Order: sequence, then C-alpha cells, then structure tokens
Amino acid sequence: MNATATIALEDRLRIDELYARYAACLDDGRFAEWPDFFTDECTYRIVPRENYDRGLPLATLSFESKGMLRDRVYAITETLFHEPYYQRHLVSGILAEPDDGGFRVRANYLVIRTKAGSLSEVYSAGRYLDHIVDDAGTLRFREKLCIFDSELIPNSLIYPL
Repeated sequence: MNATATIALEDRLRIDELYARYAACLDDGRFAEWPDFFTDECTYRIVPRENYDRGLPLATLSFESKGMLRDRVYAITETLFHEPYYQRHLVSGILAEPDDGGFRVRANYLVIRTKAGSLSEVYSAGRYLDHIVDDAGTLRFREKLCIFDSELIPNSLIYPL
C-alpha cells in the first residue's frame, strides 16, 4: 500500500462501516445476505499465506461471481451437515487507498469459533486484501482475498471468512 495516498474522511467511514456490517452479517449467521456485499462480477478467494507469498495459484476456496457465492450459501444452509458453531469476526488495522474507481484495502482479521459446550478457539487469523467499489451509492467488494496465516486449517471450512 502506498503510505502517501489518502482518502476522504467520509470514504474512510464508509469503508469502516462496510467491514463492520460484513462481520456482523457473518457473526449473526445471516448467510443469505452475504452475497449482497459483493458486485455481480466479483472474486472471493481463501488462500493459505504460503501459497500467496510464493505466488502459487491454489486457493482453498475460490468463487468468481455473486451467483457462485449464492451457490455456496445454498450449500451452507441446505446441504452441508456439521456440528453448528458461532463465529466472531474481529477486523482491525484497516488501510485504504484510492484505486481504479474504488479503493484497495488491507485489513487484519481474526475469526473466533465457539461450539456448544466448548471453549472458544481461534479459527482463522490472517489478512484481507480487497478491492472495493461504489456500486450505485453502496460500497461493495469487487474482490476479497482472505489470506490465512496458519499452515493448517480446521478439517472443515464451512462459513465464509
């Protein structure tokens, strides 16, 4: 990120609000609303840090449109059977700069998972590298890249990061 590029305070507040609403949507289990945070033509990828750092193309999950995100929601809510759990997303260190009709944003994330009758545990930690655009007055993700730090992930990655 370019340390000298700045954005207007209003845009900064809109970006912060987008991340807060995104986290609340996932934390509340409102998965049907999750695709609405993205443009119709979008990219959502979850990538191990090692692959990202080495320029390797393999992603743990990769979706190329809002339609594919909706398919994932259907799978999460209608076809996957798993022990339910709660998530809590903490997003911090949001850095944004203007780019290509929108904003390039880097943010740290931490997802804590809690299963019934269990202690909470760190589920995933990493960073988002995102491209956000103004879509008819609403900020949306055109690209969301979730780069997780751990070399291992739990045996099931079901809910979005």
